[in-house]
Amino acid sequence: MTSFGKLLIVIGVVLIIVGLLSNVIGKLPGDFSFKKGNVSFYFPFMTSIIISIVLSIILYIISRFR
Repeated sequence: MTSFGKLLIVIGVVLIIVGLLSNVIGKLPGDFSFKKGNVSFYFPFMTSIIISIVLSIILYIISRFR
C-alpha cells in the first residue's frame, strides 16, 4: 500500500472518531448558546478546544512514527 493510501485511511479514521466524539461531547459547559425570539446562536467553544487538543495529540503521535 502506498503512503498516500495509508494517509487516506488515517484521515478517515480520525474523521470517524471526531464524528463520534461530537455526538458524545456535543454540549459542554463552556459552549455558548443564546436564544432571543426566533433567533438562536450556538458556538461550541469548549468542544472546539477539546477537539483541537485531541487532533494535535493524534497528529503528534503520527509524526513521531515517520
